[in-house]
Amino acid sequence: MKSRKNLVSRRDFVRMSGTLVTGLAAGTAALTGIPRVHAAEDNTIKIALVGCGGRGGGAVRDAMRGGGPVKLHALADVFEEKVTSYAKLYSEAFGESGTVPKERQFTGFDAYKHAVDSLTPGKDLILLATPAAFRPTHVEYAVNKGVHVFMEKSFAVDIPGLKRIEAASKLADSKNLKLACGLMWRHNPPHEETVKRIQDGMIGEIMHMRTYRMEPAIRLVERRPGETELAHQIRNYHSFTWTNGSFFLDWCIHNVDILSWAKNEWPESAIGMGGRTFDTTPGQVFDHQHVEYFFKDGISMNGYARHMNGTPCFYTDYVLGTKGMAVILGGFKIMKNCSFGPDNEVVWKFEGKSSNPYQLEHQLLNDAIRNDKPYNEGHRAVKAGLTGIIGRMAFESGQHISVDKACESKIELFPNIDHVTWETPAPVQPDANGHYPYAIPGQTVTV
Repeated sequence: MKSRKNLVSRRDFVRMSGTLVTGLAAGTAALTGIPRVHAAEDNTIKIALVGCGGRGGGAVRDAMRGGGPVKLHALADVFEEKVTSYAKLYSEAFGESGTVPKERQFTGFDAYKHAVDSLTPGKDLILLATPAAFRPTHVEYAVNKGVHVFMEKSFAVDIPGLKRIEAASKLADSKNLKLACGLMWRHNPPHEETVKRIQDGMIGEIMHMRTYRMEPAIRLVERRPGETELAHQIRNYHSFTWTNGSFFLDWCIHNVDILSWAKNEWPESAIGMGGRTFDTTPGQVFDHQHVEYFFKDGISMNGYARHMNGTPCFYTDYVLGTKGMAVILGGFKIMKNCSFGPDNEVVWKFEGKSSNPYQLEHQLLNDAIRNDKPYNEGHRAVKAGLTGIIGRMAFESGQHISVDKACESKIELFPNIDHVTWETPAPVQPDANGHYPYAIPGQTVTV
């Protein structure tokens, strides 16, 4: 098993330094044209970060090292102390190119607007790394303003939000904007080489796929004196369904993206199960989940997720075929047969030079901006997000959820989130004992 501490992750940066397409056009605002310009005249790309947390910190680091001159231009977060802390961190890490003056350090729920508005349309880049619940609002605004976008996963927490991402992606196509998503493993040479061999038939016909994402328990950030319920939940976004859409969606989106890529199609339905072993743990999300996805040819993909202390960490993907088995993350090799015994022979193993996929995705994005190359990962991000969401719908409801049925859902986990203020009540509230409502399979309705 592969220890979590051995995995390369930009999330460690702070510690270290189409069914869905139908009807999407409705409600998308018509916009005045933005000139199709790019960074040829002045090679410097100005970037702004919305969401000063671990993922945002890594995104800035990788964008700054993405090739060519890059300047950190603005910072935004709902919490002032995060902006102040990150401004100091980046100034120390990158010197002048990472120094953001006070007048471009924005705070509050409308901070993202100020950050986007400070950039040059058609030329500069916004990095969106807040909890996923806010992503559709932020992506829409940035694309409307003609700014290139990098958006961290998991993109949206419900179907209405995902439809907004798809509409924004279509609009980005029409405006020649570059839109990148944080599904970085598709830019990793070992993944690319292993998937190529699967698709070339090295393991024969695919019979089954399965993936594992086993992690330690979610760390709870203690409530601060006088802190509102909304602020407390945003700080603990891993613990609430409305903020991150579930552990499975937020973390296993990588796994389902890679295995769907290996099969070269997306699943059509899902069943699942899960629950909360430690019922008194504050929050809503299940701490163990299992989803079985079904493809149109009847092949299934099993996803296993867990976040509990005292249990082994395990993060890998398997593709079982008629002529052998591929191990993607956790070996990048092809085995002679589908046995997990010690005598199974390795017939191919990736021996090439690896790279940092987090940084490589920004190199590709920066190059596309400078050289005006087509670059829009938004549509794939929506499909990966939809796959994760139907998994969450399945294990929360206990029902068999099809893509077609899921896309009919009008359930918003935080209605009217575009107009949230610090006076807005949190969408879920604790009871008298401090316990939050959570899904009950067989009773909870997710569609």
